[in-house]
Amino acid sequence: MFLTLQQDHLFEPWLNFKNPLVRQLAFSIASPDILKAYPDQFQIHQPFQLHSETVWQQYFHLYQSRLLYLDQHPHELEDFLNQLKSTRLGLRFEMFVWFWLRDSDYHPYELLGHSIQQIAGARTLGELDFLLKNTETQQIEHWEVALKYYLAECDFSFSHWYGLNRTDTLKRKLNHFTQKQFQFDQALDYPIQQRFVMLKGQLYVPLNTTIQQVPDWVNLQRRIGLWGYEFIPAVYTPHRLQRHEWLCPNDSPSSHAPQLWTDGLYCYQQQAEVQNFYMYRHRPLLQYRV
Repeated sequence: MFLTLQQDHLFEPWLNFKNPLVRQLAFSIASPDILKAYPDQFQIHQPFQLHSETVWQQYFHLYQSRLLYLDQHPHELEDFLNQLKSTRLGLRFEMFVWFWLRDSDYHPYELLGHSIQQIAGARTLGELDFLLKNTETQQIEHWEVALKYYLAECDFSFSHWYGLNRTDTLKRKLNHFTQKQFQFDQALDYPIQQRFVMLKGQLYVPLNTTIQQVPDWVNLQRRIGLWGYEFIPAVYTPHRLQRHEWLCPNDSPSSHAPQLWTDGLYCYQQQAEVQNFYMYRHRPLLQYRV
């Protein structure tokens, strides 16, 4: 029997919209960060914060009327996304965040800058994703945003979460945040007073994992996917997601049940009206010594 982790009553309002771009925009705002705390053994150089899932729920509710309008009249969002020529999911996610932050009537932030390069002479020191003024606290905030998909291996410890490119690990990404991306004390002549990571996406654990095996720093308010080398039984009507559907699947399946299984992300239903996610990987070829 194909298994899922028992995660009941998750907040997933992006599934209520019809337009694919609006579903992805709603996911970008409403979904919780994939982590709820610093992982064990993470060496902090420059501290940063993660927003709680209740904050993202609040921001979704503030934006809900706008999302409902865009679901019926998506042209403004479509035109904005058409500026993006890259197919990289991380940049697509950043565009959705940028679109939301530009809608200043729906959240407590003033957008001061986006993609701000920090330059010393002829040398580029780094770049800030977003510089914001929180109009409730009057604090200047530096946000770094990332969309990531990591697969757990071995004992699920901090150093054993890998991206599809195995050089992209959770450990490497968090180290880059704390050692590099949050090195600046000011930007655009504003003093930076708060630092936040907006780290969304999905984590995947091997088949037959129990909820007790998942580390306590993983946010279980976000649906956890599975990964493995096995095919999903046809009774669960699996279908392969297009790359942009990794943010949020379309309202209707965009492909048929696979005849030929290829590496990628699949959606299936084991319970009525619940979307589950499975990252299928071909088994690595065995290497024999002669």
